Amino acid sequence: MNSFPAMTLSPVASIAVLPFVNRSTSEDDEYFAEGLADELLSVLSKIKTLSVSARSSSFAFKGRDTPLPEIGRALKVQALLEGSVRKSGDRARISVQLVKASDGFQLWSETYDRTLGDIFAVQDDIAQSVVTELRVTFLGEAADPEASRKAMADVVRASRGRVTDPDAHRLYLLARHLADRWTRENLSKAIEYLKQALDRSPDFALAWVELSRACAVEGAQGWVPEEGAYRRAREAVEHALALEPDLPEGHAQVAWIRTVRWDWRGAEASFARALELAPGNAFVLRWCGGFAQLMGRFDQAVDLCRRALEQDPLSAPACHNYGFALQAANRLADAKEAYRRALELAPQKAITHENLALVLLAQGLPDEALAEAEREPEEWARLFAVTIVQHDRGDQPSSDAAFRELVEKHAADCSKQIAEVHALRGDLDAAFDWLERSYAQHDGALCEIKTSLYLRLLHEDPRWGAFVRKMGFDG
Repeated sequence: MNSFPAMTLSPVASIAVLPFVNRSTSEDDEYFAEGLADELLSVLSKIKTLSVSARSSSFAFKGRDTPLPEIGRALKVQALLEGSVRKSGDRARISVQLVKASDGFQLWSETYDRTLGDIFAVQDDIAQSVVTELRVTFLGEAADPEASRKAMADVVRASRGRVTDPDAHRLYLLARHLADRWTRENLSKAIEYLKQALDRSPDFALAWVELSRACAVEGAQGWVPEEGAYRRAREAVEHALALEPDLPEGHAQVAWIRTVRWDWRGAEASFARALELAPGNAFVLRWCGGFAQLMGRFDQAVDLCRRALEQDPLSAPACHNYGFALQAANRLADAKEAYRRALELAPQKAITHENLALVLLAQGLPDEALAEAEREPEEWARLFAVTIVQHDRGDQPSSDAAFRELVEKHAADCSKQIAEVHALRGDLDAAFDWLERSYAQHDGALCEIKTSLYLRLLHEDPRWGAFVRKMGFDG
C-alpha cells in the first residue's frame, strides 16, 4: 500500500485554548464552559496557518493556578486564549482574552452578553478575531479588512457540521462531557443525549460523528456486542459525511472503523483525506501514525506520532503511541524514554507498563522487565508480559502459570496474544490454531500481526502467507 503523501508545512502561529472558567452559580454548567472552549479549539485546529495544542494538553491546566508563561513553555506555543462563562437561564456572559505566552501581554479581549441562541455568532467572532490577531502578530500579515474577511471565510469552513439549535447544542456538549469519562454508564448516557440532539436536529453532522465514536468505543470495550456496535458506528459516521463530505473528524472516524474491520485500502484513503483536511490535528496525526505502523512503514509512523506529540505534549496516549512507533522501529532507548514519560503523566495507564517491560526485555534487562510487567494494571496485558518475560528468564513454571491464567480468563478477547506466546515458544501449530480462532472472532488486535515481533517465527511457514493474504495483506 502507498505511503501517505508528504506535506509541505507552511509557517504557522501556535496557540493553546485553555479551559474556560465556569462562573455560573451552578456547578452543573461546567460542561457548558468547557464545551465552548473545546469547540473553539476544534475550529482553530482546522485552520491551516495555525498550530493548536490538543485538548488533552491544554486542558491539563484546568483548576491550577499556573502562570501563563509557564503554560506557554510547557505547551510550546506563542499565544494563549483564556476565558470565563457566566450562564443564567437562556443568557450567557462570555469574557475572553488572547495573550502572548512569553509575557502575558494582551493582544485582544472582548466580553459578550448574549442569549444562548446567539452563541454560534459569538464563537465565530472570537475565532475570527483570534485568527486575525495571530496572523498579524506572528506571521506578519497586514492588519486590514481583507485579513478579517479571509479569517472569517476560514472560520466558516472550519465550523462545518455544527448545529444552530441551542437545545441540540446543549445536549451535544453534555454528551461530549460524559463521553470523555470513558465509563460504561457515562458512555451510555452520552449516547442517549446524542440521540436526543439528533432527534431535534437530524442534520447535526458533528453529533453523528460523536455518536459513531461512542458506539465504536462501546464495542471495543466489550460493553455491547462488537459486531452490532461497529455497524451502528459505521452508519452514524456515513450519515455525517453525507451531510458534510469534508468533515475531517468524519474521515478519521471512518478510517478507524475500516482499520478494525480490516479494510486496509479504504482505511488508507480515509486517513489520507483526514490528514489533508486537518494536517495539524493531533488525533488525526496519531491515528495516521498508528496505521502507518500497522503497514510496516516505521519511519513514517515515528514522524507522524512525533508530530502528534508536538501538538499534544502533555498527553499520555500521545507519548505511549510515540513509544510504540519507536519500539516497532527498534529504537529501544527512545521508546523507553517515551513510555516512561507516558507513565509520569498517567501512572496507571493501561498497556504502557506491558510495552515498557517488553522494551526492557529486548534491552537485556529481564529483572527490570519483570518488575515493570507486574505493575501493569490491565490483567490480560500483565499476564501476557509476565508470560513472555518469565519464559526469557528461564522460569518456565512461572511463565506457564501466567499463560494458563491468560488462556483461562481471556481466551475470548486475547486469542491473538495467545497465538503470539505459542509462536514465541516454537509451538507453530498451536499458534496458527489461535490465529484462526482470532480471525473467526474478527479480533481487532489482528490488525497488528504484520509487524508483530512475536509472530516472526511463523513467517517461513507456508501457512503464514495464506493467512495474511486472507486478511487482505500482501503475503
